[in-house]
Amino acid sequence: MMIGKPLALIGGKGLFVKEIEQAMLRGEIDLAVHSLKDLPTEMPKRLVIGAIPKREDPQDVLIVTSRESRVASRMRIGTSSLRRKAQLLAKWPGVEVVDLRGNLDTRIRKLKEENMDAIVVAMAGVNRLSAGGGSAFGGKVESRTLNVEIRKLNWMIPAPGQGSLAIECRKDDTAILAMLAKLNHRPTQLAVTAERALLFHLGGGCLVPIGARAVIRGRKMKLEGIVAEINGRKVVRGVGYGVCGEPETIGKKLAKRLLKMGAARILALTR
Repeated sequence: MMIGKPLALIGGKGLFVKEIEQAMLRGEIDLAVHSLKDLPTEMPKRLVIGAIPKREDPQDVLIVTSRESRVASRMRIGTSSLRRKAQLLAKWPGVEVVDLRGNLDTRIRKLKEENMDAIVVAMAGVNRLSAGGGSAFGGKVESRTLNVEIRKLNWMIPAPGQGSLAIECRKDDTAILAMLAKLNHRPTQLAVTAERALLFHLGGGCLVPIGARAVIRGRKMKLEGIVAEINGRKVVRGVGYGVCGEPETIGKKLAKRLLKMGAARILALTR
């Protein structure tokens, strides 16, 4: 039985992506829309990312209950992400991190039901849930009933590709590729390509505590990267710069630097 087991023990999120990709390769579906941060950096040879639409806010946020009166380092915070857990413990060593799963609506409900002070989620998910009329923030705005506050964690480096969607299709399907080209947002594509290049050259996946955030200003790109021990005791951070038209090079160079700074040991221990 897979129920209740961590994703890492049953193949990770890539397990679900693989099933969809196999259906595409069999011709049962023509395209698939993924959360880019869940899409493995190595894809089947016959498939390609046909478009990456404009990115939502990639930042992580803290959804805090009104009863939260303790200093941050003593809070009880829910998250299922190793990356978020590692950065929380590095910032606030005394925090209690509680495993929290389910879709965003479920996590927000558990915030109250399981007596937590806060949960960490992606701002992109909050925005999409609100736009779609989700029960947590859309419609009647249940956040008022729960009496919560959303705080941006600007110091937390998000997951590579967080806040972005990827539309995947077959390489030889020219009609679909032509249609998808109209949906592609070039600045987002460049930014997430750098982030995924960093992830690829670090040899990490979506279940490893690696963060990346690329920002484009004119023709220049700034890429921040972080690799952390799950307990938050050891953190390696770095920044890379370059021309935005060379995202793979920026990601690769920063990955090499982080590995030399100690990321290689952290990743070996995590695996």
